[in-house]
Amino acid sequence: MTHVDHTALLTLFDRELREGARPDGPGVRVERTGGVVRQVATAQGWNGVLWSALDEAAVDAAIAEQIAHYTRLGLDFEWKLYGHDRPADLGQRLLAAGFRPESEETLMIGEVATLSLDAEPPEGVRVVPVTDPRGVDLVAHVHEKAFGADSAWLRDQLLARLSDDPDTVVAVVAMAGDEPVSAARMELVPGTRFAGLWGGGTVEGWRGRGIYRTLVAHRAHAAAARGYRYLQVDASSQSRPILERLGFTPLTTTTPYVYTP
Repeated sequence: MTHVDHTALLTLFDRELREGARPDGPGVRVERTGGVVRQVATAQGWNGVLWSALDEAAVDAAIAEQIAHYTRLGLDFEWKLYGHDRPADLGQRLLAAGFRPESEETLMIGEVATLSLDAEPPEGVRVVPVTDPRGVDLVAHVHEKAFGADSAWLRDQLLARLSDDPDTVVAVVAMAGDEPVSAARMELVPGTRFAGLWGGGTVEGWRGRGIYRTLVAHRAHAAAARGYRYLQVDASSQSRPILERLGFTPLTTTTPYVYTP
C-alpha cells in the first residue's frame, strides 16, 4: 500500500467510523459537542470519546467537560486515543487529568478483496454461527477462558444486538466436539465501507493451530457477502503478525485512556 493510500484510508476511517460514528447498539446515543464525538450507553455498554478536533487552547477544557459529563451520569468512560490525534500531547494531558492508559494496540485495515481467505479449521474443529442465547453463552464462556475477564457486558450486548439489530453483527464460535475453543464477532456499520473484527480469542491449549486465522476468514467472507469493502481490527501484539500475513495493513496505534469517576 502506498503512502498516499495509507493516508487516504486513515482519513476515510476517521470520517466514517469516528467523526461520523453511529450508535453501536440499541439504547445507545452518539453526541457531538464542542469538537468532540462521544458515545453514551448504559453501564454495561461502551462509553467514551470516539473522535476529537481540538487545538491546544481548547483541549483541557474539553477534557474537563467530558469528565463532568460522564461523572454526572455515574459512568466510567474511555477516551480512545489514536497515534495521529492532535494535539500531539493529548495523551499526556489525559494522564494529567486522571485518566489511566491501557495497552496500546495497532489499528489494522484490510481490503476484503485482497486478503488471503483460504484458511480452514484444523481437523476436528468446526465453525458455528451464533444466532441464539445458547450460542451467546458459548461466546461468553470462551471470552472468560481466553482473556480471564468478566463477560457479562459481552453477553448483554450481543444478546441485544442479535435481538434488536441482527443485521449489524456476526458472531461465531469454533467447536471441538462439544467444547467451545474459540470465538469472535464482527460489527457491521451500515452506511460505511467498514466492518470491525472484535473479540477474537482462543482458549489456552488450542492456540497456534490456525483457529484465529479461520475465524478472520469466516467473518471476511461474511463482510464481502454484505457488500463491505474494508475490515478494521484493533490488533494486539499477538494478533498483528497473523493479520499482516493475511494482508492487513497497520495504519496507526490506538490506546484506551480510561477514567473512573
